[in-house]
Amino acid sequence: MTDFFTMRPGETAAPLPPGPVLCTGSASMRRIHRFFLWAYDEAPGLVRSARPGDTERAPYVGVVLGNFDKVLHMHHEGEDQLMYPPLAERAPACALHVAQMLEQHRQVGELLEGIEPVRRRWMKTAEGDIGDELAERYEHLSAVLKVHLRREVTEVMPVVDRVLTAAEAQMVGEHGIKQFDKKFLVAYLGMVLASNPPADQREMIKDIPLPVRLAYRVVGRAMYRKQYATLFPERVVPDTL
Repeated sequence: MTDFFTMRPGETAAPLPPGPVLCTGSASMRRIHRFFLWAYDEAPGLVRSARPGDTERAPYVGVVLGNFDKVLHMHHEGEDQLMYPPLAERAPACALHVAQMLEQHRQVGELLEGIEPVRRRWMKTAEGDIGDELAERYEHLSAVLKVHLRREVTEVMPVVDRVLTAAEAQMVGEHGIKQFDKKFLVAYLGMVLASNPPADQREMIKDIPLPVRLAYRVVGRAMYRKQYATLFPERVVPDTL
């Protein structure tokens, strides 16, 4: 089976500068990108799972999707502020790739801005036509992300591994984390773990601070399982570490 993060014909990686690997940004980026790929592949179906007029399920699904949208926005904001500026400065041969990635971020931002008011109206009314529009907007966003998330990993991240330090890469990953409720974060961790294969789950756990790990094991895993079962009542809840 071909790995998703494989360059397609016509795509070219940024020039790789000399020197040692300084961080493991590529591996971390694959893991969070797998979550986004899963989340936005599921988003249209989740919207359609609420029947017109279901003012209980629509707000629940809408809140979950709104949290996913906020995570995606903060993820790109962290890259825009903390990853791409030093990349452009330290690896100027990557200028074209940096410009392409920032333009794709801009496109994703526009799509998220368009989704927000539609999602809020749907949460209030659960009207079928608004739900159809919202599902279509998420389908468009998912299609854009499937290109961007692949190309960022395959074309740019090998250079990032050589020009950003481990501390700098960690700052990118942790950007905006304080803006989220702690209960949401520990449940969200379950979703991220579940969207990755077991070997990557084990590597992720190693990088998570001990207090967060404990919180996940004590309450977060159960919260994740409850949320997943509510979102997908006909499915078996994927196991996580």
